[in-house]
Amino acid sequence: MATNSCYHVRQSMAPERQSKANAPAEIARQLHEALLRERVVPRFVDSYVLENSRQALQVHAVMYRDLLALLQREALLELSVRALEIICDEPRTQGRSKARLMPRREAALFRKKFLAALVRQQGWSVGQALDFQKDFQLYEDLLATAPRTRRRKPFEAANHPYVDRCAFLLDSSFLEQARVAASRTLTELENLAAQVCGPETSDNKPAWKN
Repeated sequence: MATNSCYHVRQSMAPERQSKANAPAEIARQLHEALLRERVVPRFVDSYVLENSRQALQVHAVMYRDLLALLQREALLELSVRALEIICDEPRTQGRSKARLMPRREAALFRKKFLAALVRQQGWSVGQALDFQKDFQLYEDLLATAPRTRRRKPFEAANHPYVDRCAFLLDSSFLEQARVAASRTLTELENLAAQVCGPETSDNKPAWKN
């Protein structure tokens, strides 16, 4: 009877272990799907063009498509960095236990699996994967040394690598206007990452755990 009981315990634990093992890939998938579903990047560019009368940015179809692709990559970078920050670097509760940080070794493994899953899902070449990981590390390094500032106003530009890089890609001739627009999109991306990866509560699970 005891042996049978142990079997049922092992059987019930198996789905939980499997869920934890699949979590990095599931988060990578849901972040990308959310980015596409919410049309964050096209709306960002459309609103910027209308607000600043910069229709010239959308005149040439090929150049406009390339611009969207570059901005989509930056948005995925920011979403990925923020998602791993929420999961790996912020205290999280499990059930009724006290909030704790993810152990450093576990966080490093989670990060590695997440990036590997993202590369597979995007179908990137080795060169593209290395470039993304290099920029990912750059984001993390810059954010680690950046001072935590007060809550910014809607018309203020954020001190953030996403804002600087996107503004330059979008419209280097009107850099300050582009930085303010990119800051608004940054807030939207941060909220999107929180929806997918937010801390678990007794009443709510993050989307990737459902």
